[in-house]
Amino acid sequence: MAYRISDDCVACGTCIGECPVEAISEGPIYKIDPDKCADCGTCAAVCPVEAIHPE
Repeated sequence: MAYRISDDCVACGTCIGECPVEAISEGPIYKIDPDKCADCGTCAAVCPVEAIHPE
């Protein structure tokens, strides 16, 4: 199960540096590559707007 970033993302950049497998890409709303996601939840734990959830 991969994590997904919702439309609530404010593109603050907090999550991108926390991902141990570099599955997050930048954009107006950040995206998580489900094929790379290790389902660790680190990104969700640091998101200040709680925009990251298990898919």
